[in-house]
Amino acid sequence: MRVTLFVSGCTNRCPGCFQPQTWDFHYGEPFTAETEDQILAMLAPDYIDGLTLLGGDPFEPANQRALVPFLRRMREAYPRKTVWAFTGFVYEDLLRDGSYSRCEVTDALLAMTDVLVDGPFLEEQKDISLRFRGSKNQRLIDLNQTRAAGRIVLWDDHMTPPSRH
Repeated sequence: MRVTLFVSGCTNRCPGCFQPQTWDFHYGEPFTAETEDQILAMLAPDYIDGLTLLGGDPFEPANQRALVPFLRRMREAYPRKTVWAFTGFVYEDLLRDGSYSRCEVTDALLAMTDVLVDGPFLEEQKDISLRFRGSKNQRLIDLNQTRAAGRIVLWDDHMTPPSRH
């Protein structure tokens, strides 16, 4: 079981998106200290594996800047819980200087993320049989293994989800 945080704001605006209302950066409730405290409390039980970031897009630069301080608190409180993040951007662009999605906190956000599901949702590649993603072009990147190997390592559907040791 996981706790999920939906952020607002997405410039990708993928046709067929299951949450188009979250494209608006002003949709939903403000992300306050009280909200952070509530999410941290929901993460407390042992049966909760971690936090999943959805949207909108957590890797919109404005969202990254808001999420990094919160994830630092989360990691301090729950170092063994995992963080999964879904983004319409591709990992290579998150790493590339000068890309829209890369900002001064991108590396910090990626460092606190265990699994990154990347790539835009493509309606023509939609496949409801896929685990944890909506279209065939999207990748499940095991960021812990990627950092260790120095190359992209995909999370395999037959593997158990990554954990923090």
